[in-house]
Order: sequence, then C-alpha cells, then structure tokens
Amino acid sequence: MAVLRTTPVIVAITGCLLVSGVMAQSTRERLTNLEARLARLERTVNNNDSQTDMLRKIQQLQEENQALRNEIETLQFDTVRSADRQRQLYLDLDQRLQALEAGSAPRVGAAPVPAAGDTAPAATGATSDQLAYQAAFDLLKQGRYEEATAGFKNFLVVYPASNLKDNAQYWLAETHYVSQDYETALEGFQEVVTGYPTSRKIPDAWLKIGYCNYEMQRWNDARQALSVVTSRFPETTAARLARQRLDMMESEGR
Repeated sequence: MAVLRTTPVIVAITGCLLVSGVMAQSTRERLTNLEARLARLERTVNNNDSQTDMLRKIQQLQEENQALRNEIETLQFDTVRSADRQRQLYLDLDQRLQALEAGSAPRVGAAPVPAAGDTAPAATGATSDQLAYQAAFDLLKQGRYEEATAGFKNFLVVYPASNLKDNAQYWLAETHYVSQDYETALEGFQEVVTGYPTSRKIPDAWLKIGYCNYEMQRWNDARQALSVVTSRFPETTAARLARQRLDMMESEGR
C-alpha cells in the first residue's frame, strides 16, 4: 500500500524534471541563438567600421593628391613666369647697353626706356639702322617672334655694314631659340661665333650653342660648348649659367 501511495509523487517529480529539462534546453538554445546573432552583428559592425575606415583613408589620399596637383601647377606657373621675367630683364639690359654703345644713353631725369608694347618715340639723331634694329628688337620683347625674325633678317640685308649687325644676328638666332627651332637657332649662334669673333655677344652665343645642343640631346657637343664659356669667359654671367647647366647635366648623368 505504501508503494502505491508514492507512485503519483514520483510521477509528478519525474514530470517536473522533464519539464525543467525541456525549459533548460530551450533556454540554452535561445541563448546559443542569441550569441550567434550577436556574433554576426559584431562581425557586421566590424566590417562596417573597416569599410568606413577604408573610405576615410581613400578620401584623405584623394585630398592629399589634389593638394599635390595644386602645388605642381603653382610651381609650373611660377617657373614659366620667372623665365618670362628673366628674358624680359635680359632684353631690357641689352637695350640699355645698345643705347650706351650708340652714345644715346638716357640722361638723369629723362623718360624711362619704354616697356614692351609701348610705342617709343624716335630718338633724336638716331640713324636708320638703329631705328630698324630697335623696331625688330621691340617685336622680340613683345613676343612677336615671327615678325621679329623677319625684322632682323631684313636688317641684316639692308644694313650689312652696321655696327649692330652682330647683335642683330644674335637676336635673330634667339627668335628661333624661343620658338624651339633649336637646329636653326644653333646655326644662327654659330654664325655669331664665326662671323663676329670680336663681338661682345660671343660668350652668350657659346652659351646658347650649349643650350641648343642640350635641347637636341647632343650631350658631348653641349658639354664642349658650355666648357668653352667657363674657360674663356670665367667672370661673365654666361659662365655662371654655363656652370649651372654643366652641374645639372652631371646630376642627370648626361
């Protein structure tokens, strides 16, 4: 009889245990599922963070690249502007030297030498060859190279005995040089050297002979011409420029 009374209790306990086991298993499964979902979410967040970081780095690189491009464009503009300014100063200097040689140097208080593009009044007592030379020279200063070329060529034909002939030949060659016609320019500068051996333009002509050969990648000829400048005319501006180009060639392995 005692056995019969305890059986329902055992059954009840067993049932409770079974229910508890099922609930525990369900809870563990839910916990496992939650942990799995959490892990997926963490991976997604991490991936998004990585993508965001990558996008941020790409944007930063793009900004740095644009900044570098702006710097390069600025340097290129400054280089061109500096080259134009140097050429202008050189041309102005030559003009003033020509005035001194012709005995028409401007007096203190006199009107300044007109800038490129201005119309210069005819100098009192200026000869026709001086006026023709000045007209061609002004065209060169204004960057009208084809017209300047024609002007200097005409000068050399019309005034073969002028004391400005060597200068006209030099600047004729210069019109070809600034137009990047280096072969023709080279011939013109060589004519200065061979045709006018006592000209004050000889150092500059040798320098430009070196420059022309450099532009045409004739390294030995360029080096030889530049060396002539440094050895024969060591105290001139042309010699300083020749040494700079020789140093550059050495750094380039030319």
